[in-house]
Amino acid sequence: MQYLEGRKYVVQAIFLAVALVFATRLFYIQVLDGSYKLAADRNTLQRIVQTPYRGLIYDRKGQILVQNTPVYDLMVTPREVKQLDTVRFAQLLQLPLEEVRAVMKAARAFSRVKASPLLQNLSTPELAAIQDNLIDFPGFSIKSRMARSYNTHSMAHALGYVGSITPAFLEKPKYAKYQPGEFLGITGLESYYEEQLMGRRGVQYRMVNVRGIEKGAFRGGEFDTLSVAGQDLHLSIDSELQAYGELLMQGKRGSIVALDPKTGEILAFVSAPMFDPATLSGKGMGNRYMELLNNPERPLFNRPLMATYPPGSVFKLVNELVALQMGVVLPNTGFPCNQRLVRCTHNHEHPSNVGIAIKNSCNPYFYQVMRAAVMRGRSTNRFEDARLGLGEWRRQVMKFGLGDRLGVDMSQEKKGLIPSPDFYDKRNGFHRWNYRTVYSLSIGQGEIGITGLQMANVLATIANRGYYYTPHFVKSVGQGGPLPQFRERHTVGVDAMHFEALIPGMQAVVDGRGGTGSLASLAEFGISVAGKTGTVQNPHGDDHATFAAFAPAEDPKIAIAVFIENAGFGGTSAAPMAALMMEKYLRGNIAPWRKRWEFWLQGPAEKFVRHR
Repeated sequence: MQYLEGRKYVVQAIFLAVALVFATRLFYIQVLDGSYKLAADRNTLQRIVQTPYRGLIYDRKGQILVQNTPVYDLMVTPREVKQLDTVRFAQLLQLPLEEVRAVMKAARAFSRVKASPLLQNLSTPELAAIQDNLIDFPGFSIKSRMARSYNTHSMAHALGYVGSITPAFLEKPKYAKYQPGEFLGITGLESYYEEQLMGRRGVQYRMVNVRGIEKGAFRGGEFDTLSVAGQDLHLSIDSELQAYGELLMQGKRGSIVALDPKTGEILAFVSAPMFDPATLSGKGMGNRYMELLNNPERPLFNRPLMATYPPGSVFKLVNELVALQMGVVLPNTGFPCNQRLVRCTHNHEHPSNVGIAIKNSCNPYFYQVMRAAVMRGRSTNRFEDARLGLGEWRRQVMKFGLGDRLGVDMSQEKKGLIPSPDFYDKRNGFHRWNYRTVYSLSIGQGEIGITGLQMANVLATIANRGYYYTPHFVKSVGQGGPLPQFRERHTVGVDAMHFEALIPGMQAVVDGRGGTGSLASLAEFGISVAGKTGTVQNPHGDDHATFAAFAPAEDPKIAIAVFIENAGFGGTSAAPMAALMMEKYLRGNIAPWRKRWEFWLQGPAEKFVRHR
């Protein structure tokens, strides 16, 4: 009996302990913690999300490029809509009846209790025309927000645009914090720096009665949070240089990219055809976007990042540097201009050293330079020798930032292509190709492909004698400088003395007698230019023209790459365009007597081919 009596007290103690735990929890929930009461009161609360002030965008000189302008959205909460006179409502909005019905159907499909946008980007006059009549249409409200506006007609591809978030975006975890009707960066810098530009949202809870009339803050604003404005972006882009480049590229297809070699900062980023950034903002943006999308000239295509072309003769510089580093040639190594190997388009003296070869862009010379780098007798089998040699050559070439993304602060960047032995194995078969199969790579033709940004970066690397910083648009996020990855120096594994061997030949291209890039000369201003022309074979039409350079040669402040589709010789079309861009940046203006070049360079690229 004593045993049973003891068990009774144990059971009672257990029940008492459990009751005490429950009582303590209920006291906490009902008295101390207001979150459950907040949840119970949601039918009488209105949750207002405060969208923060989006960061502004400035150019390198402090000129504001992108700012915020107040606009208004007409919102609808389907559950609150009572006996809607759709015909009258459509007349008030000046919209087709079918469009109003379609938007209302979409709103109901999204949610009957949550507000969604019915009509966006209303200006102040448009708001005034409908606001007084909304009292007759319950369930509709006005939401104010800030929209992007532009103080520039240039830079559309770099700046990108802001658009309404789509259902496809909302399905991704990355965008879980967004709500239907909110706006975010879709492309360009607006997208890459979305987190910094967006800031942090705030939330306010307001008590409302059954008629939706606000009765004040909930619990004195205890659960409210303040929004935090986004950070401003200070770009490295020179807006005057950018606008000038777009002027020169009117009527053409191609790109211009200019960098500061010492920092990797992008000074100009021209993609042609171009369009005004304001086209993709404001009311009717969707229709204008579709017009650009369906334009056969593809103005939305971001050519400096996405278009990959054979680089032509500009690539000879990389080939020579790789061979010098491998030790298979010396600066004074000469090769005959043997046109039985490959055709040479220039009549010139015997290339007894690399300087003469670069000045005259001798194809047979660089054919033999690359053959010396690839075919080094690693194997007695010539097919295996070519395979091993090409692999080693490719690894060195890719250190120049080719064949992979550079990591610029913008999405959509393409890798380009530096073909590998596996590439040719797949195409031709294992041990069924040799150097004669791939020799076109030696002159920047064939399967190789690089972007305009990569080409400009190669010239920046040569200007720095062996290193580069990842190209980037943003000098400073707020007051904090660029992102950390853009401060890291990348070396390409080629000794500085080899770059010094190339530069005199590059200067001779521009300022030497008979150089292929003489139209890029700035000698009359006391500025030395080191450059290289290129004419890229195009099986689909007229050849493409390219020119890449840096200046001043002894203390480079700008590296530039110009690529113009179907413009023929690089020396007659791309070179003078690069000269004007460098003159504009280094001197601040264009000499009056050279302004006639502007008129000659503007217009369709085909005229260069006709007059070459």
